[in-house]
Amino acid sequence: MAFIKDRRLAQDHWKLLDRVEPGDDGVLRQMPAGDLIVPLATWKNARDQLVARGGRLGVWLSADEEPADIAGDLQHLDVVAVRFASFTDGRGYSIGRLLRQRYGWRGELRAIGDVQRDQIFYLARCGFDAFLLREGEDPAIALTAFSDFSDGYQASAERPVPLFRRREPVSSGT
Repeated sequence: MAFIKDRRLAQDHWKLLDRVEPGDDGVLRQMPAGDLIVPLATWKNARDQLVARGGRLGVWLSADEEPADIAGDLQHLDVVAVRFASFTDGRGYSIGRLLRQRYGWRGELRAIGDVQRDQIFYLARCGFDAFLLREGEDPAIALTAFSDFSDGYQASAERPVPLFRRREPVSSGT
């Protein structure tokens, strides 16, 4: 799958784990080496073990999970990913906006799952800066999404001041 970071194609060095269950003793087994993005449930069950293992760490949230669940732990994370199970489910946009504006997340905010070209411009406005495109999406075409519109009227995570506040005052000509 193609990966876009900071509006250009990039190499993705992260391992995205779908499910990691601890053993009966609560300890995670067979944890891969390297940079990991784990599901929220795994983070909740094995937070201390994950932090102690070393290496960079991220958490991914489903659309029905709350960013408040990781707000107190953001200092331990290098990436937060939001999984879009369906192109038509817009809850992930709100999660991104909350992470950026309410919780002050400044690290990588990644869209994963059913991520298509038509979403990219709007996801970027909500604060996403990384996109793992779904299988079959042409990365060169996906990159053109950033220039779909020259500007937005509304305030966004990307541009917190709305267009009408950014405009130059019109002189009265007197």
